[in-house]
Amino acid sequence: MSEPLLEELEFLFTLLEKYPLESLRKIAEMEGIEYYRLKRLYDKYYGKYITVSARYNIKRIGLRSFVAFMNVPSSSLMKTALRLSRNPFVSYINPAFGFKNGLSVVFYVPTDQVELIDEFMSQHSDDYEYYEIRAYPYSGDENFGEWNLSHSYAILMDLLKWDSRTPITRLAQRIGKTRPTVRYMISRLQKEEILMSFTPLIDMNVHDRGVIGITKELDESVLERFKEYEITVGVLPGHGYLLEWFFSSKEDLGTKIMEFSQYVDKILVEYFDETFKEMNDRRLEKRYQTMVKKDGSGYHPITSF
Repeated sequence: MSEPLLEELEFLFTLLEKYPLESLRKIAEMEGIEYYRLKRLYDKYYGKYITVSARYNIKRIGLRSFVAFMNVPSSSLMKTALRLSRNPFVSYINPAFGFKNGLSVVFYVPTDQVELIDEFMSQHSDDYEYYEIRAYPYSGDENFGEWNLSHSYAILMDLLKWDSRTPITRLAQRIGKTRPTVRYMISRLQKEEILMSFTPLIDMNVHDRGVIGITKELDESVLERFKEYEITVGVLPGHGYLLEWFFSSKEDLGTKIMEFSQYVDKILVEYFDETFKEMNDRRLEKRYQTMVKKDGSGYHPITSF
């Protein structure tokens, strides 16, 4: 596959950000663009380098976000990762080395199953630590909902997360509902503030390394200091903050660790290789529908996978 032209990709991203669900003909008409030019770009990049994905407020469906770091021997690293990947509550798994040597894991926990976390973690490692993580800045909102929808909604959420531009007809076929019913279901997800938006995502694989740091106090100047990097900040209630810098393996790793370590108390390096990326991506298609019981009565136990 040839490398994408950044200008073309950015042009398509801007259009899909403005019109995430509209048809190509409608976008072309509203923007005064030649339809066949837009279609060529769309066919060239959509589904390969760019996709429109649903963004959910998981608090509304009773899920809490956690990040974990576990010691795993190198000889069983892939075996442990594959076992974790079978659990739909696990969001991302990456090799990581630093204050823990093994894996970094992002996972979700139903709010009534928090007491099962240690049992879940001990299934995969004897040496681990985990933290609940919230968006920065922290709002202090502790109002969590619960799953009170049918299983069909979980299937729909997976489909919209994977590709929000999937035609209604195809969504209806996959769910086994009529098109008006699917439109109603999407509207309900929006009205209940579970479905927040439809957002284009670019997958360029620009970053194949990340440095994660944990600190009790956040020096906000770090955001300005490293503005040339992609950097994210998360709040660890009761523990402090998590900072994550993303960069390329073409850059010197030792230099990056020296740069970043002065801002955090604990540090480790993540490796985003293709094997793990494929493993993480392919589970998106059935995440929610595997989490939720078939009768819609709630979530499966996080320890049952």
